[in-house]
Amino acid sequence: MIKHDTIKLHTIEGRASYHDLRDDLVRMALESGVIDGVMTITTPHTTCSFFYEETMHDVNYFGDDFLHVDINEAMEKVAPIMTTEGQYHSPGPEHIAFGTSLSDPNYPAEKWVMLNTDAHLKASIYGTNSQSLILKNGELQIGSLGRVYFVDWDRLRERERLINVVIMGE
Repeated sequence: MIKHDTIKLHTIEGRASYHDLRDDLVRMALESGVIDGVMTITTPHTTCSFFYEETMHDVNYFGDDFLHVDINEAMEKVAPIMTTEGQYHSPGPEHIAFGTSLSDPNYPAEKWVMLNTDAHLKASIYGTNSQSLILKNGELQIGSLGRVYFVDWDRLRERERLINVVIMGE
């Protein structure tokens, strides 16, 4: 049996946007009817990552999990926020010409939209655009404290992000 589903998320502007997917994934696993199999989640967005981590109970005044704040601080040391053109080699003139030629409302034809090289680096270094999880006896095998997080590293603007879910098994 193969089941497909999607999760749509709204990200925020100004800082990395973290989303706990646990409740949605557990619900999808139960609704799928698959007893034993695999759930794979993917995103087509190149500035985003998935990761698996323990439930951390403390949050700051913005509602950001303390572990996510720590991750952000560590990643800033590796790839500081891009604040101006020329800070990184990318984007180059050919990519800027391509980006400003698009007529997609999700990607405004503005040069500043491409000042997100730090987000691409963080996504490439930190995480992956997919995650596979095991279903056994009808339950997602992530433990009682396990969380699957989606993070959009691109801080430039808020937007809608898509997660594709496929569940395969019997």
